[in-house]
Order: sequence, then C-alpha cells, then structure tokens
Amino acid sequence: PPFLTDDPEPVEYHHWEFYLATLGTKTGPDWSGTAPHVEINYGAVPNLQLHMIAPLVLDSPAAAPAQYGYGDTELGFKYRFLQETTYRPQAGIFPLLEVPTGEADRGLGNGSLQAFLPVWLQKSWGPWTAYGGGGYGINSGAGNQDWSFIGGLLQKQVLTNLTVGMEIYHQTAL
Repeated sequence: PPFLTDDPEPVEYHHWEFYLATLGTKTGPDWSGTAPHVEINYGAVPNLQLHMIAPLVLDSPAAAPAQYGYGDTELGFKYRFLQETTYRPQAGIFPLLEVPTGEADRGLGNGSLQAFLPVWLQKSWGPWTAYGGGGYGINSGAGNQDWSFIGGLLQKQVLTNLTVGMEIYHQTAL
C-alpha cells in the first residue's frame, strides 16, 4: 500500500496482515471515499492468501446531503502459481469480488456484484523490486461499464523500515 498496482506475493503461510486506511476521490465538487476501511489478509496455505476489505464509506455530492455508512465488501484470494528464480519473475492471480453490501440508493455502494480478474508479475534484484500487470473488471448492473487496468511499479528498499517507489497505471472503461 498505497499503490493501486499489486504484486503476486501472498502473505506467508499462517501469517496475518491488518491495515487501517482511507482512500478519497474528488471529482469536481463531489467527494467520495472510505473513512476508514479495514483490510485483512491471511496466508491460508502456502502461496494462497485470503483477503477482505470492510469499508465505511462517505459520499458527498454537491447537489445532495452527504451520506456515511458501511459500503461494499471486497473479498478475494491471491494465488502465486510461479516462484521467482534468478532469471524468471514470480507470477500470480488475485481475483476480487465486490459484494453489494452497501446501500446503493444512498450512494454507499454499487448495488450489484463486481469482479476484477488480474494477473501480476514481480522480479527483485538487490534492494530493487519491480512488479505490475493488469486485469479486466466486470461491473454488472444497469448502466455500468466493464473496465481494464494496467500498471507497473518500481521500488527500492532504502532502509530496513523504509521503501520508496513510483507507480504508473491506467484504468479505463471499455
């Protein structure tokens, strides 16, 4: 985090990750985002991570009252099917479902099931790591559009507890 591009490396077997974060978007006079969301990842078996995001969301359109409440729940799993070697990157999939648990009529959710089906690659050398990939997003529901994502990231471990990186990505409706 906080990159949108992901990596294929799952949480280690029998380990947990917990994140408390927020994400916001401003489009013209409208604001929306999570405030906050909780992300939980668990290494269920070697090379397989279970994933969930439980968000509290804010929708504040200029022409209507602001809304706050529970949003759509994200569920998924990350599976690394190719291990990194000296000459080969690691590779994995990370399919995600957005379950419509938020109140769409209040702007707190999509109102229909969504899916994202990506493939991610990663290669490391010394303190440097590069990862990226892309996928297809299925946005079901009346008037919604499917979309695609592609992204890449380069980062360097500067200190034991400090990594810096740069990301380039593109997301579009098809």
